[in-house]
Amino acid sequence: MERLAYKIEKVGSINDLKLINEELSEPKDNEVTIEVKAIGLNFADVFCLQGLYQAAPKNNLIPGLEFSGVIIKKGKSVKEFNEGDKIIGITKFGAYVNYINLDSKYILRLPQDWTFEEGASFIVQALTAYYAIKELGNIKSNQTVLIHSVAGGVGIYANRIAKKFNCTTIGTVGIEGKIFQIKDEQVDHILIRDKNFIKNLQKILRDKKLDLILEALTGKYFKKTFNLLAPQGRVVVYGATNFATHTSFPNYFQLIYKYLTRPKIDILKLIEQNRSVMAFNLIWLYEKADYFKSLIDELTQLDLKKPKIGETFEFNNLLAAIRKFQSGNTFGKVVITNPKINKV
Repeated sequence: MERLAYKIEKVGSINDLKLINEELSEPKDNEVTIEVKAIGLNFADVFCLQGLYQAAPKNNLIPGLEFSGVIIKKGKSVKEFNEGDKIIGITKFGAYVNYINLDSKYILRLPQDWTFEEGASFIVQALTAYYAIKELGNIKSNQTVLIHSVAGGVGIYANRIAKKFNCTTIGTVGIEGKIFQIKDEQVDHILIRDKNFIKNLQKILRDKKLDLILEALTGKYFKKTFNLLAPQGRVVVYGATNFATHTSFPNYFQLIYKYLTRPKIDILKLIEQNRSVMAFNLIWLYEKADYFKSLIDELTQLDLKKPKIGETFEFNNLLAAIRKFQSGNTFGKVVITNPKINKV
């Protein structure tokens, strides 16, 4: 069958992402063919397009990690799912399409009361938050957790998961307007990352220390917050938005400067202070199929609330969605909806 796909022949500039027609093969024995209904945007998509994501192909790349849709065909070995099932899926790139073949290990049923947009906003952000907090962060009850970018998709779920452990959460935002947007998320303290940020953080902590920091900024606040960690405290790094750009292609001079001035940790100090810095990327988890599935099962058992949708864009307006996402002036998830377009 024929499908539509957003493909970039050689990564480097978002402007080179083109909508094309191409053939889609029949599903393999362990695969299902899915009509994609919604696609969730992530920072990894932008880094892939600009050639800054090491795990992504550099040529003939179809970006996109998560989506939702309906199964229209299945391979003969697939037993758990049937044609017509509404599902959520995660893929190692390739979601910027209207039809996709995917191993059935990487899909789960869309909850009955969820929309396709909500389904396409769940796995990447919730699993990132869960793996960071539970697996690497080793979270314990009643700890104090600092969550950067708490109004973003991962930040919202990180707070929800931390509250399941009765933790005190301190969230940060870049601009004041985002505070109102998460007023119902039960974040204990919300701070703006301004010139008074560290001082205000110290006022909240008083004589306490941070037990866990979820770090995705990798910028000027890293060392200052690291110094507020308790013994056995952990920083879990899951992103590097400090390296994100608002332009179609990277500004390499700025990137070189940011790279050279990036935070650095003295490993001897880690031993002396009994602190840890850990990091991961979700693509690594994708390669561990059984482990990945077990984490998804644990995550769904937490019975977390639906994702928050910020803005939606139609499939044929995907480039505008990426540019809005790059601006940083978004809340919750930016989602692409997929109307029935047959050809470009």
